[in-house]
Amino acid sequence: MDEALNFHYDVDGENFTSAGNASVQVKRKLRQLGFPPELIKRVSIAMYEGEINMVIHANGGKADVLVTPEVITIVLADEGPGIADVALAMREGYSTAPDNVRSLGFGAGMGLPNMKRYTDSMDIQTKVGVGTTITMTVRVS
Repeated sequence: MDEALNFHYDVDGENFTSAGNASVQVKRKLRQLGFPPELIKRVSIAMYEGEINMVIHANGGKADVLVTPEVITIVLADEGPGIADVALAMREGYSTAPDNVRSLGFGAGMGLPNMKRYTDSMDIQTKVGVGTTITMTVRVS
């Protein structure tokens, strides 16, 4: 791969069954491009957690993935309620997910911590009442 590739996905906020489709497609594309399994796993987990968060909290959003030979950048953007307290939201186990979402097995409060854990960098830009944009990078080497 000599040049950058950009993949764009719309994340449906109405549908838990389609949540994760973008991360599955990115996983497949990275595999076809010959990236190492451990890197693909890290990207897939971080992206999946972000997709689920957009479905639970923001009625969906947009996911863009920029793939270069050096780094994979994931940008997740939504127009949801924003994150009132980012430090609190980063605590493992903290969740604002409603009970109906928890009953489906989601909302355990591990989304943002896992996104940070599986990436090399993560930046959260959020404004209450406007939305959130999370940019994550995973270095290739």
